[in-house]
Amino acid sequence: MTGGNFHGQPVGVVCDFAKAVLVEVASISERRSYLLLNGEERGLPLFLSRKPGLESGLMIVQYCAAALVSESKGLASPSSVDSIPTSAGQEDHVSMGTIAARTFDAILDNAEGALACELLCALAALDFRRPLRSGRGTEAAYAAARERVAPLDADRVQAPDIEAARALIRSGKLVAAAVAGVG
Repeated sequence: MTGGNFHGQPVGVVCDFAKAVLVEVASISERRSYLLLNGEERGLPLFLSRKPGLESGLMIVQYCAAALVSESKGLASPSSVDSIPTSAGQEDHVSMGTIAARTFDAILDNAEGALACELLCALAALDFRRPLRSGRGTEAAYAAARERVAPLDADRVQAPDIEAARALIRSGKLVAAAVAGVG
């Protein structure tokens, strides 16, 4: 006889809910990137390119964000609604909590990637707005990001920039810089 004391349903349900939330965060982030790259009506060049028509600018960065969001949508299906009995029926209701946790981790990684892509787009958009300045917190975050990611003056492989932006987001240094900048 079992008491179900090990049952992972509470963890699985929370992870499933968090997966949906992260997909929305990543999706909104990707949409902001899209709007910045298609910003001609906002006075920004197409794809935030220094040479629109000749260079791609950050077009592929938005492709990357879109792919990460799309993959995350597929991973967001709730795992905790499934159950396959195991252990000769002794475990008659299996929570699938570990699957929910694993897919949550994958979606978290994708969301960080989408946010990193958005950071690159935001940095480039701010570059096009110079000599205008943003608020103190935004300028402090901009400076912290520019210590890690060089401006995009010409097309180059963007993977190292995305990873540098992701590391900055994960470290908390971007938020800390913004908070410190506000005082």
